[in-house]
Amino acid sequence: MIDLLKLVLGLALLIGGGRLLVSNASALASNLGVSKLAIGMTVVAFGTSSPELAVNTIAALRGNGDIAFGNVMGSNLANIGLILGLAAIVRTLTIQGIVITREIPMMLLASVAVLVMGLDGLAGDAISQYDRSEAIVLLLFFTVFLYYTVGDTIAQSTNDPIAEQLDHGRAPVVMSLARTAALMFAGLLGLSIGGHLTVEGTVGLAATIGVPDAIVGLTVVAVGTSLPELSTSVIAARHGENDLAIGNVVGSNIFNLLFVLAISALIRPIPIPRGGLVDLCAIVIFSAFLWLICSAYGGRRITHAKGWLLLGTYLIYMAVRAVSFSVPS
Repeated sequence: MIDLLKLVLGLALLIGGGRLLVSNASALASNLGVSKLAIGMTVVAFGTSSPELAVNTIAALRGNGDIAFGNVMGSNLANIGLILGLAAIVRTLTIQGIVITREIPMMLLASVAVLVMGLDGLAGDAISQYDRSEAIVLLLFFTVFLYYTVGDTIAQSTNDPIAEQLDHGRAPVVMSLARTAALMFAGLLGLSIGGHLTVEGTVGLAATIGVPDAIVGLTVVAVGTSLPELSTSVIAARHGENDLAIGNVVGSNIFNLLFVLAISALIRPIPIPRGGLVDLCAIVIFSAFLWLICSAYGGRRITHAKGWLLLGTYLIYMAVRAVSFSVPS
C-alpha cells in the first residue's frame, strides 16, 4: 500500500510540477522578450515530456534501466494508441499541413533509428543496450529536428502545433519576476520529488506483486506520465483543433525518443529488457500506421473507427505484454 501511495503521489507531483514549470517558464520568457515561436519550440516541447524526463533521469541515476526503457516505450505507445485513439473517438481528426510533411515522418524515422540501435546485441555477444555513443547520435538527431522545426515554421509562416500549445496553457505574464522564478523552482522541485517517489513506488510495487520493473514502467508509469498529453489532445479534439491534438502527441514522441532516452543513456547505459525488442518493433508499427492513416493514402483523417482501432490495438498489445512477462523465459 505504501508503494502504491508513493507511485500515485509521485505521478501527481510530476504532472503538477511539469505544468507549473512550463506555464511560468513561458511567462518568464515572454517578460524577457522571447518570441512565441521560440517558447513553443523549447519550453512547451520540454513541458509536455517533463514527467518522462524526470522519471528517466532518476531511474538512470539509481540504475533502474528497465523503468527508464519501459517508461519511454510505454509513453510512446500510449500517446498513439490510447491518447490519439481517445481523441479520435471524441471527434474525427482531420490532419493538415506541417504535421504530415515534417513531424510524423520524423517520428517514424526516430522510431526506426532507436529500433536499429537496439539490435546491436544480435550482431554478436554484446548486450543489447543504449550506450553513451548512441545517446550522442540521438541528441544530434534531436538538434536536427529542432533546426528544421524552427526553419520550416518561419519559412511557411504557419502556426506549428507545438507552438500553438502555448495559447492553451500560458500563465499570465503580469506576475513579478521573483514570483515567476519562485514558481518555476517549485515546479522543478515537484518534478524532482515526484520522480524519486515514482521510481521508488514502481520498484517496490513491482517487487510486491512479483512482476519486473519494465512491465510497471511500460504500463502504469508510462500512462501516468502521459496524462498531460492526454488532457491536451482530448481538449484540442473537442474544440476542433486537430493539428494541435496530433501535433502534441507526435512532438512528445519525438522528444521522448531523441531527448529523454538519450539523456538517460548518457547518465548510464540503458539495457534492453526481456521483450524490449518487441516493444521497439511495436513503436515502429504504430508510427507507420499513424503516418499511413494521416497521409493522402488514408484520407488525412483519423475517424471514429480508426480511433477505436488504435485504442483496441493498444489495449490488446498491453494485455499480451503483461501476460508474456508472467511466462518463464
